[in-house]
Amino acid sequence: MTELTDAQRSELLRHGFDEALLTRWRQALKKKQLSKKANAIQSPLLAPETGSIHDLPRRDSPAGELLERWGKEGVRRGELGVVVLNGGMATRFGGVVKGIVPVLGERRSFLGLKMEDVQRAQERHGGRIEVFLMNSFATEQATQEHFERHGNFGLDPDQVHHFNQFVSVRLTKSGDLFLDEKGELSRYGPGHGDFAPAIRASGLLGQFLARGGKHLFVSNVDNLGARIDAVVLGHHIDSNAEVTVEVAPKWPGDVGGSPFVVDGTVQLVEQIRYPRDFDPEIVDVFNTNTFHFRADALDRDVPLDFYYVEKKVGDRQAVQMERLIGEMTRFLRASYVKVKRTGEENRFFPIKTPEDLEAGRDEIAALYA
Repeated sequence: MTELTDAQRSELLRHGFDEALLTRWRQALKKKQLSKKANAIQSPLLAPETGSIHDLPRRDSPAGELLERWGKEGVRRGELGVVVLNGGMATRFGGVVKGIVPVLGERRSFLGLKMEDVQRAQERHGGRIEVFLMNSFATEQATQEHFERHGNFGLDPDQVHHFNQFVSVRLTKSGDLFLDEKGELSRYGPGHGDFAPAIRASGLLGQFLARGGKHLFVSNVDNLGARIDAVVLGHHIDSNAEVTVEVAPKWPGDVGGSPFVVDGTVQLVEQIRYPRDFDPEIVDVFNTNTFHFRADALDRDVPLDFYYVEKKVGDRQAVQMERLIGEMTRFLRASYVKVKRTGEENRFFPIKTPEDLEAGRDEIAALYA
C-alpha cells in the first residue's frame, strides 16, 4: 500500500487534511465495504405531507409585506451574512475557477455579481452584510487575486472573509492512493458538506456571532438566481427554523436530491443515496442547494456521513468520498420553501457549462439589471 510522504502530508495538513479518516476509507475499500450500493439509504423514503413545503406569499399581500419588513430589519441590524460555496473544481466548465469567469463583463464575474447583490441589498435596507467565501486549495489564490484586482468589488476589506474547505486525496477502487498521469496525488475538496465545520474551524463563525450575526445565507457560486431577498429571510426568521431550504419545481431531466420523510422527519436526500429502482417522482420539487442557516445552530459538531463517488480523472476512474450540506437537515430543525425558477423572481438559475452561460446571458442581465 503506497503511503504519503512527509512532504505530501505537510502540504495536505495546511488545508485541514484528516489522515485518520483517509486510512479508514482505504481499509474499507480494500474490504469492499464502500460502493455506490452502500450509499443507499436503508429507511423508506416517503413523500412529505401537504403543507410540509411552504409557498411564499405574494409580496404585495399583508403576509408578504410583514415577512419583507422582518427581513429588512434583520439586514439593517447587521444580522445577515452571505456565504458563497466557491470551492468546486468546475470540471464541466473546463477545470477553471468558475467564480472568476466573466459573465456580463470581466468585473461582473460570477463572484462579482454575487458581490453586486450584496451592495444592492445594503443600499436598499441599510446595514452591513458580512461576506464569507468558502474556497478550496484549487480556488483560493485565483479568488483572492480576483478580489484584490477589483478592490473587493466596493465592499470594505474587513467585510469580505476567505476560508477554505478541507482537502483529501482520491483513491483507487482497491484502496491505493490514486496518482495522476504525472505520478502525483490527485487532491479534491470533499464536498460542500465541509461548510459548517470549515467556517467554524476558521474562527469566522464565532466572530460573526460575537458581532451580533444571526443568519447565514448560503448558495453555490454558479446559481445566479440565489440573491438576497428580504421576504425569504423574513420567512426564515418567522419559521424559527435552524435551516430553511429552498426547493424548486422539478422539471423533466432535473438531477438532484429532494425532501422526503425519513423515519418520521422531512429531510433532504440526495440522488446518490436513492435505493435501487426508487422512483423520486413521488416528490415534485428538488433541492437548489440554497439555504438560510441560523448561525448559532452551526456552532457545534454535526456528524455528517461521507459517501462513495466515482470520478473520471483523465481516462481513469478514481474514488472520492464526499459529504453533503443538505444532510444538515438530518440534525437541524428544518423548514422548506418553494421558490420560483422563472421570471424576475427566479431563485434557481445554475450555470454548469459554458453553453449554459452563453444561452443564459440575456436572462442573467435581466436578473441583475
